Amino acid sequence: MVNLPKVNELGFFEIRLESIGGLGANLAGKMLAEAGVMGVGLNGVSFSSYGSEKKGSPVKAHIRFCDIDTRIRDTSPVERPHVIGIFHENLSKTVNVISGMREDSIVLVNSKQSPAQLKDKLKLKGGVIAVVDATGIAMSENNRVNMAMLGGLFRLCDFLDAEFMKGVIRKSLEKKYPGAVQPALNTFQRGFDEVQFQTFELAEGDVMPDFVRMDTPVLGYETQPIGGLITNPGNSILKDLSISRAGMMPHFADDKCIHCAACDNVCPDFCFVWEELPDKKGRPQMFLQGIDYQYCKGCLKCVQACPTEALSSELEEGGYADDHRVPHRFHLAI
Repeated sequence: MVNLPKVNELGFFEIRLESIGGLGANLAGKMLAEAGVMGVGLNGVSFSSYGSEKKGSPVKAHIRFCDIDTRIRDTSPVERPHVIGIFHENLSKTVNVISGMREDSIVLVNSKQSPAQLKDKLKLKGGVIAVVDATGIAMSENNRVNMAMLGGLFRLCDFLDAEFMKGVIRKSLEKKYPGAVQPALNTFQRGFDEVQFQTFELAEGDVMPDFVRMDTPVLGYETQPIGGLITNPGNSILKDLSISRAGMMPHFADDKCIHCAACDNVCPDFCFVWEELPDKKGRPQMFLQGIDYQYCKGCLKCVQACPTEALSSELEEGGYADDHRVPHRFHLAI
């Protein structure tokens, strides 16, 4: 049996995975727990919490490990994780993915950005940031993001046995999907090998944010305005679907567009921005100006519908959506 590198006051080493539906975080959590229990003889438990079971909705997977002599009687969500795995970097826009992290916690992010860039994006004051391009690895190996993230997590949790995990992957896939075994193993190994990490010390006089439970309501009996008035109601104009994109996004080539609106007819989220302008004969006509990527979840139906290849499916690069977004002109929204 191995020794855990650190434990909390209950004797647990805790991991939390932050993801969206469809990226395999639930399965990754189960496989992590199996590797700890069956592979190195620890006690362990894994479970997930999520809302609607659909692609793109936020998902959390919780994993606890402890010595074999310690009983696990706690199945509440992991609030103070030692390791956080973020399967989609844009989750930080709408979810507090680093909630409850400690000064010595490790954050693993699926991203192409550097640890220093992610430190600012995540508003992190201190700790260890590890980065792996899990989406790029998965696409090049024709496999799943969760296998690359698992490889990175095993690199950071060195008390787990990576060779045992490879055996679990083989056992899970070889009967039903024998052709997927080697791509999965390659993806796992590349995730393990390609992790880059950097430690950030707290600035002098700086402290980690106070811990606030993730289920603390924003509006409660102590915090709501007088009279119960909701000052910032949710609506479809304010929504941000960028966290639902799982690696691919449409690119728009204006010089190829014939403004036929085939893309707009199939788009489920009104991503396309139009403007009425005079055509060559001076008649008013609607011309496509671009894509408002705030509302684009990467379904790529528009790419399939486009008759002129003005829309193409491309791997999402960091910052592309912000630089090329054409915002809608909503006159009634702040």
